[in-house]
Amino acid sequence: MRLGSLWLVVGACLVTGIFQRANVALGAQVETPVALTGTVTSAEEGPMEGVLVSAKKSGSTVTITVVSDARGRYRFPSAKLPPGQYALGIRAVGYDLDGPGGVEIGAGKTTSANITVRKAHDLASQLSNAEWLASFPGTAQQKASVRNCAHCHRLETVVRSRHDADGFMKVLERMASYPPLSFPLMPQKLPAARKGPGETPRAQQEEGWRRQAQYLSTLNLSSAPTWGYALTTLPRPKGRATEVIYTEFDLPKPTRQPHDVIVDSAGMAWFASFGEQILGKLDPATGKVTEYPIPLLKPRAPTGILGMRFDKDENLWLAMQFQACVARFDKKTETFQTWSLPPELNGDHVQINQVSPLYSHVDGKVWAQDAGTYNVLRLDVASGKWEVFEPFSIPRPNVYDVIPDAQNNGYFTVFGGEQIGRIDAKTGKIALYPTPTRGSAPRRGMMDSQGRLWFGENRGDRIGMFDTRTERFQEWAAPTPESWPYDVTADKNGEAWGGGEHSDRVVRLNPKTGQVIEYLLPRFTNVRRVFVDNSTTPVTFWVGNNHGASIVKLEPLDRQASRESR
Repeated sequence: MRLGSLWLVVGACLVTGIFQRANVALGAQVETPVALTGTVTSAEEGPMEGVLVSAKKSGSTVTITVVSDARGRYRFPSAKLPPGQYALGIRAVGYDLDGPGGVEIGAGKTTSANITVRKAHDLASQLSNAEWLASFPGTAQQKASVRNCAHCHRLETVVRSRHDADGFMKVLERMASYPPLSFPLMPQKLPAARKGPGETPRAQQEEGWRRQAQYLSTLNLSSAPTWGYALTTLPRPKGRATEVIYTEFDLPKPTRQPHDVIVDSAGMAWFASFGEQILGKLDPATGKVTEYPIPLLKPRAPTGILGMRFDKDENLWLAMQFQACVARFDKKTETFQTWSLPPELNGDHVQINQVSPLYSHVDGKVWAQDAGTYNVLRLDVASGKWEVFEPFSIPRPNVYDVIPDAQNNGYFTVFGGEQIGRIDAKTGKIALYPTPTRGSAPRRGMMDSQGRLWFGENRGDRIGMFDTRTERFQEWAAPTPESWPYDVTADKNGEAWGGGEHSDRVVRLNPKTGQVIEYLLPRFTNVRRVFVDNSTTPVTFWVGNNHGASIVKLEPLDRQASRESR
């Protein structure tokens, strides 16, 4: 049973080839044949807008989800649901599926299935991390201490616990020994403390844990059978946020953490597993996943990949974290080549999280970052030599991503502060530019064709843009508080797309008008890297469910936009 959905498995059938890659406007599907349709209603609301309805064919690894419109109607195009028996599920906070639980789709005809929902039996199990954070009492500083818990698991895990403050002290000490790539299905131990922030005295560390433990013990069930605060829920999608189709692909094992998902020009979706030495390729047309084992260079160090990007030839470059190296995967030969840090730089604390090869053809050099020292690195591919750039003195703020421009100058984000930095490719000179929002925590992003750097202001709850030509910033607030945009990318139309790390929502921004659309994902999704495939019309959005072992494709229908243009 998948968390966040209610599945009633019905029947069995053979899996058929489905989901051909579409390069035509999905808005035309309004007039195309419909395989399954109906109305979603409840006793409380009648017809319900914004209910996510999912259908999964028996025996399949693929789930299709649509959203009910203002009249409560939902529609699955025939191209998305070939004949067979399907289990149905919903996402509508505050409601459970009442019926029907499954349907049979026949060939060449439309099946009708009206769905009724009832008040949720366990509302707490449906809350996103953003909804938990909105529910929690306490100061902004206290809530800030809780957000880091959501990097490895849901906040529901915390609030359902029964630890008192002393019990939480032991939990926090143990949690501090795990790197962020750990999660409940695959914990790994941190080999050494980071050097970038400098040493924290033990007494000071324990004092921080004690404050956090005392606060956490007021949020959970340690002193009462129910929570002593009201549970806050977010509104369901409306209007254009309902005009979307999702396709979710299950990965082969539940330990797969698809931190980064990117799509090549042939339509293949590539993913890197956050906690394993696995590079994977998904064929969206068939749902088939092919996996390639990545070399293990430091057997006693934690495994897993964080950053993954293409070079100009669409070979994949991987940041191998505690393995202290970067790797290139040649798609033609299906072989890996690795470049490790030299011994004097290759300590247990090293964690290469990011690699950026897109403009390495300019000067033969690839940018990277070390989360152990909070420094920026640069690799000379031909010689294998590494350079180290130190934007700050110890204690340093966390330098998170590094993104080159067309001249292969390196721009970096200062997650531990609010700056965007620039390293001149020829002189090595470093310049810093503070964002308008203090403490915004720029995290990950991309450079568009106009020389504009788009990035998520993780702690500022904003989408940020830095124009490298004018050296000016623009910021747009995320509509949903506690979204915490992790990454932002711009599409061919000039729109920006981001993902709420805590809200399960995809943010689509039109910078010219300031209009924002938020698409609610079908289930709890730990959003990290986001990617837009510009070869389709409309564009297609991709993201990995980092804790859910799946890859999600989002296809906006843009019906309203099509109507307005006619």
